[in-house]
Amino acid sequence: MGMLDGKTAIVTGGGQGVGRGIALALAAEGAGVTVAARTESKVQAVAAEIAERGGSALALVCDVNELDDIQACVDRTVEHFGTVDILVNNAQQVPHGHLLEVSDEACMAAWTSGALASIRFMRLCHPYLKDGGMIINQGSGSSLKTDPSGMGVYAGVKSAIQSITRAAAMEWGADGIRAITLMPVAMSPAMEDWKGFNPDGFAALQERFALKRVGDAEIDIGRVVAFLCSDTAGYITGTTINIDGGDAYLR
Repeated sequence: MGMLDGKTAIVTGGGQGVGRGIALALAAEGAGVTVAARTESKVQAVAAEIAERGGSALALVCDVNELDDIQACVDRTVEHFGTVDILVNNAQQVPHGHLLEVSDEACMAAWTSGALASIRFMRLCHPYLKDGGMIINQGSGSSLKTDPSGMGVYAGVKSAIQSITRAAAMEWGADGIRAITLMPVAMSPAMEDWKGFNPDGFAALQERFALKRVGDAEIDIGRVVAFLCSDTAGYITGTTINIDGGDAYLR
């Protein structure tokens, strides 16, 4: 028996990294999982991995910048599994650069794929999430940095997501819906690339953490998400949880 038997989850950006880890962990606890992302081969691979482990998954190509894709993702999930109990808004385009360097197009892509996509998914899933549903929105420790130089737009979008999550927790708590912002640090394809390119920088990053390592997306992040989505965590809402090896408040 799993903590999430009979539940259905949507995980955006589920084709790799933290999204993949969360999808695998939710499925391991019995949830049916819609793995949604832009790249078909990646979502198919994660869905196949879940199936090989004995779980149930639906692979969907979804560009969270497009409202029609978001609507189709929710509709297909309900058609396939019957409802939505857990929504994990993980997808996000990341704008790199200082404020004078980031283009309007990059700013809009960050906002649309992050905060706006989260709101859209939350609204469309709201009728199904009533009476026990859970929303996990991805924040970032960058929004806590005293000096977010070079990542101000990204940190700003993540700060907006954090505020939206708190609003949902308050406005929808009476509907039986919980909402939490997560600030994770875990290995991902981008992190692996950076480790190979700059091993000294990666080593310095790990040394900064209390636990002296970067987290595993499934074991360290996904399993915490599975717990937060379970009935055992039913009195936790409206907060931000750092799963970062002790990094955020050691700065």
